[in-house]
Amino acid sequence: MTEKRPSLGGIASGDRDKLMDSVRAGRRAGRDRRPAAPAAGAEAPAKRRAFDFTELPQVRQLQMQRAAAEMMGIGNPFFRPHDGLAAGTTTIDGKVYDNFASYNYVGLNGHPEVIAAAQAAVDTYGVSVSASRVVAGERPIHRQLEEALARIHGTEAAVVMVSGHATNVTTIGHLMNKGDLILTDQLVHNSIAEGARLSGATRINFPHDDLDALERLLAENRHKYEHVLIVVEGLYSMDGDFPDLRRVVKLKQAYDAWLLVDEAHSIGVLGETGRGIAEHYGVDPNEVEMWMGTLSKTFSSCGGYIAASRVLCDYLKATAPGFVFSVGLSPALTAAATKSAELLEREPERVARLQANGQHFLKAAKAAGLDTGPSAGYSVVPVIVGDSIGAVTLANRLLERGVNALPIIFPAVAEKAARLRFFITSEHTFEQIDRVVAITAEELDGVRAGGSAVERLLKATR
Repeated sequence: MTEKRPSLGGIASGDRDKLMDSVRAGRRAGRDRRPAAPAAGAEAPAKRRAFDFTELPQVRQLQMQRAAAEMMGIGNPFFRPHDGLAAGTTTIDGKVYDNFASYNYVGLNGHPEVIAAAQAAVDTYGVSVSASRVVAGERPIHRQLEEALARIHGTEAAVVMVSGHATNVTTIGHLMNKGDLILTDQLVHNSIAEGARLSGATRINFPHDDLDALERLLAENRHKYEHVLIVVEGLYSMDGDFPDLRRVVKLKQAYDAWLLVDEAHSIGVLGETGRGIAEHYGVDPNEVEMWMGTLSKTFSSCGGYIAASRVLCDYLKATAPGFVFSVGLSPALTAAATKSAELLEREPERVARLQANGQHFLKAAKAAGLDTGPSAGYSVVPVIVGDSIGAVTLANRLLERGVNALPIIFPAVAEKAARLRFFITSEHTFEQIDRVVAITAEELDGVRAGGSAVERLLKATR
């Protein structure tokens, strides 16, 4: 009896085969599917209960990609549930893995004091503040967290929001307007791009970490716009490198521009005590207009914030839509982030361990012949594979060897830059790093021996 093949992504077996026929023939779904107006006197078509989103070209494209992966025998590496705390190791389906896919950078997620602080906050305030902070959602612990973040960044004040992504979107989208200019490194996070799009301002990308190009753009364009905002990251989340902040500050001063530094992946990581890229370079934090950060990494919580002048933070609290029209950060998350900030200040040795581990991973990976791109060897080290199918295949092969490291594929990065991204934390060990690097090099050789992505797809269709 022939085994019935399972459906994929909601596609029945027959439909999947049709989709694969479309892939082989190179056909593309039509882009304009607007229905024609019915002729005069014609009977109106029967109404559907709801629109069938499988008719959207982008949805069908996703389904075809999944069908192609199934045909090639490639499992989906995403959305795998973990059984408990993810730190230097994690448990998936009852099995323990070396974990390099979580940004618990200084090991504070799961720290007893952090858990106790979160539990105490729930006992006092409940699980939600049940309102925007502007109305009835303000709690003393919100101010305590903002004071701690301002102290760590060396600024006058801070404002905390419920989402890191929304922090960039609402801050940039609210402060910048039509007639303004936003200059962004081409590898900035999606939240920055979305904020720029929302603002209506003109946005120009400059090549990654090319500050000469940034200077040329400022010279050519500054006089055409009322306000100019430069946006860089303190540590780039895909490549693990960072800009020369001293030069960026000089450029923004020379051209009377504003500067926003996204420290999502650099706070708790760079600098002797983890105070970020300003500490790393010895830059006065008050020379930068806005320090953006997230609470989900070093601060083992969830949310985002802006650390800046008191005037700007007060303005954002009063007018930024993402703050005014959102519920206040939950008590448990607020208390967890506050305690994590306290522990970061109290135990700088955690930062030293993270930095040592990052340098050790980078050195070992290069010695093994792995392409780590421009990574500086701190909390993010990529291993470039060169195509999305190869990156997913490598991630699955590593999982079979007891290593959890996730692929970054097109369109998150260019197809030729598809990679595995390794998050390094203070909780990893040198022995663990050496073992994982050796396994990665061995399995990558095996993936490449199987041919290119196109060759693997052709083999699957025969």
